[in-house]
Amino acid sequence: MLNYECTQKKIILVVDDISENIDILHGILSPHYHVQVAINGRLAVKAALSLPHPDLILMDVMMPEMDGYEACRLLKQDERTWNIPILFITTKSDMEDEIKGFDLGAADYLIKPVSPPIVLARVKTHLAIHDQRQLLADQVNVQTSQLKSQNMDLKNTRKEVIRQLGRAGEYRDNETGMHVIRMSRYVRLLALKSGLSGPEAEQLMLAAPLHDLGKIGIRDCILLKPGKLTEEEFAIMQTHAEIGCKIIGKQSNPILELGGLIAITHHEKWNGCGYPKKLRGDSIPLAGRLTAIGDVFDALTSVRPYKKAWSVDDALSLISKGAGEHFDPRLSPLFVDLKSEAIEIMEMYQDK
Repeated sequence: MLNYECTQKKIILVVDDISENIDILHGILSPHYHVQVAINGRLAVKAALSLPHPDLILMDVMMPEMDGYEACRLLKQDERTWNIPILFITTKSDMEDEIKGFDLGAADYLIKPVSPPIVLARVKTHLAIHDQRQLLADQVNVQTSQLKSQNMDLKNTRKEVIRQLGRAGEYRDNETGMHVIRMSRYVRLLALKSGLSGPEAEQLMLAAPLHDLGKIGIRDCILLKPGKLTEEEFAIMQTHAEIGCKIIGKQSNPILELGGLIAITHHEKWNGCGYPKKLRGDSIPLAGRLTAIGDVFDALTSVRPYKKAWSVDDALSLISKGAGEHFDPRLSPLFVDLKSEAIEIMEMYQDK
């Protein structure tokens, strides 16, 4: 392979096994372009893959070692060179040969003996087309990158709005609002342990903080009462599940939709004695069953106006005993097995 003197001009790779043909094309092109030369298809592929890549290739068809068709095929298969325009220069004028070249990805055909004005015109045209395609591709890439960034910002904003909406209800009876952070992470842990996928567990973690949103609608004299609630007060407290679901309403956003489902089902019990609809067993959505365990565990191990915090072992013991009664009998032992991970979450997100 021979390189002529380097300039800042466009790079044209001329490929031919006959030196006279190379000299003719070099004479035509060199006043306008930087010309590189290869004497067969193998060397042409090597030259095209080297940096800087040529801007256009003029390729003979019939050459030893590797012909132009095979070289074209290899270059069009490589992501580094697939978009370089290839113009075949050949004595062949059969239509089948031209079709073969175009099928391989060639941009054009020139017939020997070449005409200098035609060579220059074709080269100029295909370089301009190539530049326009590259400009368009760059613009598309920039626009795509901007859209991805905007979509990510929008997605993060939606997540933060949902997270803060979930904490709104919690601030009513927990001044730090850390409960929703801890319990949502317990739910994620248990979801993964139960066999849900990473994205599914992530959605549950994002939606779980909405479980007690309905507390916004409960009077302080009931919500913050330090002692045991009366039957009438407890009945009012129970309405927070339906209130939360109504606040969220029907949504197209999957996290909000899941949050509404959790809000109205996380107080249902496996034995059918929960509220508000007294659902039983598997008729309780899995999201509600998972959230019930994470919610109860954090409620037990946290200080509340009406109680002291339980130890982790005592809380896990209650969850274990509640299997088949309050909790899904399959999920309860799975959560007990997550003791060390749960403690890490407790220590990381302590009430301040």
